Parts: sequence; C-alpha cells; structure tokens
Amino acid sequence: MQSLQGLKSGEYRGAKKLKLCCGLSGFPKEIFDLSDSLEILDLSGNPLSELPEDFSSLRNLKVAFFSDCKFKIFPNLSQCPVLEMVAFRGNEMARIPEDVLPPKLRWLILTNNAIKELPESIGNCDRLQKCMLAGNQLTELPGGMANCRKLGLLRLSANRFTTLPDWLFNLPELSFLSFAGNPGTPSSADNAILKEITWADVSIQELLGQGASGIISKGSWKAGEANKEVAVKLFNGDVTSDGRPIDEMNACIAAGQHPNLINPLGKIHGHPEKAGLVLQLVPQNYKNLGLPPSFESCTRDEFHPETVLSFEKCKTILRSIAAAAAHIHTKGILHGDLYAHNILTDHTGNSLLGDFGAATLHGQEQENAQAFERLEVLAFGHLIEDMIRLVNRPVDGSILGEKEAFEIDILNELHGRCTRPVPSERPLLKEINDVLMNL
Repeated sequence: MQSLQGLKSGEYRGAKKLKLCCGLSGFPKEIFDLSDSLEILDLSGNPLSELPEDFSSLRNLKVAFFSDCKFKIFPNLSQCPVLEMVAFRGNEMARIPEDVLPPKLRWLILTNNAIKELPESIGNCDRLQKCMLAGNQLTELPGGMANCRKLGLLRLSANRFTTLPDWLFNLPELSFLSFAGNPGTPSSADNAILKEITWADVSIQELLGQGASGIISKGSWKAGEANKEVAVKLFNGDVTSDGRPIDEMNACIAAGQHPNLINPLGKIHGHPEKAGLVLQLVPQNYKNLGLPPSFESCTRDEFHPETVLSFEKCKTILRSIAAAAAHIHTKGILHGDLYAHNILTDHTGNSLLGDFGAATLHGQEQENAQAFERLEVLAFGHLIEDMIRLVNRPVDGSILGEKEAFEIDILNELHGRCTRPVPSERPLLKEINDVLMNL
C-alpha cells in the first residue's frame, strides 16, 4: 500500500499505479503530479464523495477504482480520454446523470448501490464489454443500451426487474448474463427437493477455498453409521458481483445430480448463522482449467502458458461441459458464467462445471427459455475456440493425422455456428451434444 506522505514527498513520481486507502475525504491534488504516467488509480475504501473538475487531466488514466466510498452521484468522467475500467461498488450511489460516462469505457462496476435507472447515454459506450449492476434498484434498461453491441457480460441479479427487453437477447456478443433475485424470476424450482443435513452431523476439517459468495471446506458428514468425506459450502449474506448467495444455493439445488456437475448432497439445517450445502468432494486430481479474465482480456479467460491439451482431452472436456450445460437447461437454469476458470478437469479431460454464483432460474415454460440457452451457447462457442487453441500441435513440422484434422474441422465449424452474431441462428445444446458425441 502506498501512502499519502509518499505521494506528497514526490516518492511516486513516474508511477503507473497508485493505491491509497487512508481516510481521504478530499482528492489529493498531488495526484495530478503523476498525470504523465498514471494509468491505474485505486482510491477504494476512502470517504470520498466527489472528484475535482479537472480530473480528466489525468490523461493516461485507464483504470479508476472508487469502491466503498461515498459517491451518491456518478461524477463526470466524460472527458477522460482513455479511461476504460471504472468501479463504484458499494457507494450507496443513487443517480447517474446523462453524458457522464467515459467514451472508451469497456468495464463498468456498479454492484451494490441504490441506482434506480441508467442514463440513455450509456448507449454511446459502444466499446462496453462488461457491465456489473447486481444489487441495485433497477426496474428496466434504457433503450439506448441496445447500441452496446460489444456487451459480453451483464450482471442484473438482485434488482427489481419483472421482465427483460427483447433487444437484450439479440445482442451479438452477450454470452454471460445473470438475472436471479428479481421479481421476474422464481426464487427456487418447484420440484427441487434436497434432503436436510443437521449441522451437528457435519465436521469441518480444512479450508479448500474462499470466494465472494462463501467459504468451501473439506468436511465429514455422519451419514447413519458411516462417515462420508464431503465438501461443505457456507454462504455469505452479502450481494456479490454476480448476485445473491442464496440464489446460487437455490440454483445448485435445482440443478440436481449429473456426472459433470459438483453434486449437492444435502442442505445444512441448524447452522447458527449461515445457509449452507453439503457437496460431493471433488478428487484432488481435478484442477482448474483456466484463469479468470484479465483487464486486457475483459470477458475472455486466460490460461497458464504451459497449458497444453491432447486432442482427445480437448474432446472429452467439451463433451463433459456440453452435457452439463444441456442438463441444467432442461431444468430451466442459465449458468451465466460458463468459463474455463469455472471448470475442474482431470488428466483425461473428464470435467465438472462448477460455480453457480451467476446462475438464473428462468423456468422451462418461459417463451424466452431458448433465448437464454442461446446466450449460453455463445459462451460454449468461446470455450470451443479456447480448447482448440490449446491443443498440442506437432512441433516437428509434420501435419495432423487425417482423422484428427477432419475432427478439428468439425469443431471449427461448430464454433462458427455457436458464435453466429444472430442468436436465433445458433444451435441448441442438444444438437451440440450430438455433434460432439459423434466425433
């Protein structure tokens, strides 16, 4: 962490990144001394409520974080020439005036505020790719937003929507959507029943992971006379960037059992503070397939440089995830986060689709059920592209075998169909499964 004293003394001259969290109630004028170099500014966690009028003189600024501050009104950033990523999470912000968003905006984070409407001028942000709006008071999206044709990820959970506009499902690049926790979505599936497991019958052994929605631990469940090794997830109550943890839990229960999901075994009853699930324990030989998106990649996963797949493993991964996705859509569930970093895979390619934090129970009877599915198909198309790119190619200059080359051509053709810019022209998951099973 850098310090205000260091800033005032000139210690950070030439710095590209500045992070200060020291009770600032006003914007330090010394930050402007970094205008020739500063690209990332993080003033989160300070009681700031406004920015100076000449903020745009930070002409090289690309990223600005003001989360957990006191901004009630979105400040005017329209003159910031290269600003691409802006975060005002948890400000109790109530209003966004027209024409205040930066023209080069790609990534907007407004999670957990009190925003009731978005400005029509958001439609001028034609480079916008990622928009995080969970935990607000929105009832509709402005029509101008239909012009955000690059939008790939949209989080609308825990708002006040009763319906979504038709144009949303026609955006050519939208592939990751969350919509749970709104009046227009069911809170749970009517036919989803999961046995209750008494908290006293569960013992926690060691931490496996911790995310925004809760903590996952390795544990033991006393099931009758036997003790069964399990995973235990205890959910937080706060709204995450994807939505409400309770909606994640309900989606996980509604998804039920499948060989390519992390299956729920029971719902915890009697915990003094938290809701929770007992889940199957994933074997240690399963590893995350990918890494989350970076600032540069925005809506697309990244991968360790050493990640290489055989073509057989590539096919097995795709078959596993297509089967899991098809299963949850028969249950009326949109996963909303079908990314490689949410996939666990073993050495053979057998894979598990996890993390239902952005999942939406939309119901099987809704007219737009296929529209939801075709958003997920685009996400799966991105996964096909990523997997083909990771396939180990011959390094000795030899060409691929005839059968393998033929099958890669089929995958490339399937990728092209899954990523068609007109969503209604994309195949559904059943057809995708059929193609993959015939390889």
